[in-house]
Amino acid sequence: MPDLLLELRSEEIPARMQRKAAGDLRKMLTDGLVEAGLTYEAAREYWTPRRLTLDVRGLTARSKDISEEIKGPSTTAPEQAVQGFLRKAGLSSIAEAHVHSDPKKGDFYVAHISKPGRAAEQIIADLVPGIIRNFPWPKSMRWGPASAKPGSLRWVRPLQSILCTFGPETEEPVVVDFEIDGIRSGNGTYGHRFLAPGEITVRRFDDYVSKLEAAKVVLDADRRKEIILADARNLAFANGLDLVEDEGLLEEVSGLVEWPVVLMGEFEEAFLAIPAEVIRLTIRANQKCFVTRPQGEGETLSNRFILTSNIEATDGGKEIAHGNGKVVRARLSDALYFWTTDQGDLPDLGQLEASAAKFGLDLNKPLDQRMARLDHLDVTFHAKLGTQGERVERIKGLAEELAPIVGADPALASRAAILAKADLTTEVVGEFPELQGAMGRKYALLQGEHPSVAAAIEEHYKPQGPSDYVPSDPVSVTVALADKLDTLVGFWAIDEKPTGSKDPYALRRAALGMVRVILENKLKLSLGIAIAAAVSSALAVYEQKGEGTESRGVVAMLDSSIRDYKGASQLLSEAGLISNLLKGGLAKASSETFGSADQEREFFDGQRLMELETSLSPLIADLLSFFHDRLKVYLRDQGARHDLIDAVITPQSDDLLQIVRRVEALGSFLDTEDGKNLLAGTKRAANILAAEEKKKTVIAPTVEPALFRQDAEKSLFAAVNQAEKQAGEAIQNEDFSAAMLALSALREPVDSFFEHVLVNDEDLAVRANRLALLARIRAATGQVADFAKIAG
Repeated sequence: MPDLLLELRSEEIPARMQRKAAGDLRKMLTDGLVEAGLTYEAAREYWTPRRLTLDVRGLTARSKDISEEIKGPSTTAPEQAVQGFLRKAGLSSIAEAHVHSDPKKGDFYVAHISKPGRAAEQIIADLVPGIIRNFPWPKSMRWGPASAKPGSLRWVRPLQSILCTFGPETEEPVVVDFEIDGIRSGNGTYGHRFLAPGEITVRRFDDYVSKLEAAKVVLDADRRKEIILADARNLAFANGLDLVEDEGLLEEVSGLVEWPVVLMGEFEEAFLAIPAEVIRLTIRANQKCFVTRPQGEGETLSNRFILTSNIEATDGGKEIAHGNGKVVRARLSDALYFWTTDQGDLPDLGQLEASAAKFGLDLNKPLDQRMARLDHLDVTFHAKLGTQGERVERIKGLAEELAPIVGADPALASRAAILAKADLTTEVVGEFPELQGAMGRKYALLQGEHPSVAAAIEEHYKPQGPSDYVPSDPVSVTVALADKLDTLVGFWAIDEKPTGSKDPYALRRAALGMVRVILENKLKLSLGIAIAAAVSSALAVYEQKGEGTESRGVVAMLDSSIRDYKGASQLLSEAGLISNLLKGGLAKASSETFGSADQEREFFDGQRLMELETSLSPLIADLLSFFHDRLKVYLRDQGARHDLIDAVITPQSDDLLQIVRRVEALGSFLDTEDGKNLLAGTKRAANILAAEEKKKTVIAPTVEPALFRQDAEKSLFAAVNQAEKQAGEAIQNEDFSAAMLALSALREPVDSFFEHVLVNDEDLAVRANRLALLARIRAATGQVADFAKIAG
């Protein structure tokens, strides 16, 4: 069967766009071929900086002839229906249709459509120009005299040639002829821009690859990556060094060269005084080079770096390496200046005293100075959420409340929260935003901060993705939770939630990060109370601002949205309830906060509890639903069954660790025979109840043993009472395996009940009583999960 070779050659395509563009080309072309009635055996895309290539194997030479009948309306149908039929069938008049008869439906119109097949070359020639014109580049450009004309061709960089051949291996392939904006397809391409600039004539993919290779072009990007990595490793090893590997940089560099030549450059050892992260990022960002380290010396870098050239120089690359070294030295000189400046005193120390006093900062310490400046300059976090200084105040207050739950020292958590954003005003982070947190940790250690405080400054941003690590130090965990929760509550309060695929503030990532931090550190935390604590912490900051601040930043939250939560927040803070609520919920909070029952009743009268629930419940419910969605994503990635997750989660579920343990216990139980049979019996009971409830059949409010007529009813009633009690106690102790074991005792009595008892008895009282017994089964199993949502 014939093969298709397509190459679109242009000026250099940005490296970050190449892989996706090649994939888009494959999808657009193969989808178009299939839609046109062709089939193919395989298709693979390739790319270099100057070309996108597609190799399609086993393409059918011609599309099939198509004959179909399109049924139309009755011959007596109104004109509007007839015209719709004509448009659908592509007929110009009803005279072109046929009339068919049906004994029951009478006469109706039918269009007999015949479409002859087309040659693959014709289909390709029609398809490719449209793909080129409508290609989904993130950015594109027009060029040349034609660019002044409306509708002129746009491409990521000026398109220079199109190669398109088609034919079987046993015959000479043909050129698929088409033209777009003056560029006509052909069977020619060009090799390396400098090393082999002459034209190459090719027939099909195999000789295309070999001729490009001879013309100093490695077509396969993955092979270019292998060459670069292997040569870089070997060159480093030959010089007594190890390559510091970087997959992202390797991907980018492979998209910058068609003929990779690996060289080594160097810089002065004095620059090694700069932190390794800064050196690596400077060289990576500005020169796209790899750094090296002495063999077996951990994180210590050497003063040599690896660069990838796109040309074989006559001097072996010495001049290229020297030129790159000059640029690297200039960049490192800037980095050294930033690093040194960050450790000195700020020139405006006299203006920072008020901010220093607010946060208890020591202006003799460089990082403290940076935090004071961050607050003093009123650096905006978000127009409606105030300044970074106000945000730090909120995070600090929330971290102090969360610390006892996590097992962190509240003083260390407070100090870490205060310094967490301080490095945002440093020179190094200003130049390299990617180093926020990492530089804060280094500066904190230099000024003698506790190791846990320094670690938290870097790790409170973690995890930043599904593959990123989760902090485990209690102080880091505390500040990470406080930072993410403050962000979520703040954006929820100003109604800036994610919508569809849009999530400009990365709130899904923040919520998933909280889910991972909680679960992977096995934290028992009531998210509902934590959200209330975040609101309370925020309001404590705003109310300190006093009058005249209603229009400033975060205080805007005191408008219609946050005022609803204000009363609840005051209730929570009046008696210092937040910490106790976080530790053990409302019951424990009341027992630890008040000295007598009278005091407790006085504070927790019905009206105040109603205010608490009413004020905070909308925000808590909405955010909990968002957390539940992220938890489902996390658990599904871990292999959990989606139906078990849905069966366990309720709108009020706010203990993520408990949800996970319930899912695990439920999954283990349902893998047993008792579990499978109980599930079947419970679902049968639920289905009967649902049907009768829909018919509004009377169901007794309680089960009356006096109405039992059969032993199976009595046995089930006794078993339900026992299982419900034991399961309830087990759940109270959070022993979900024991709860499942208690429910397993229901398996035999449920089976026996359905085998020997007719639920819909003629005696209405007996029927209502038996339905009530089924409701007890549903309630007993419902303590653990909603069995109706479980598949099976």
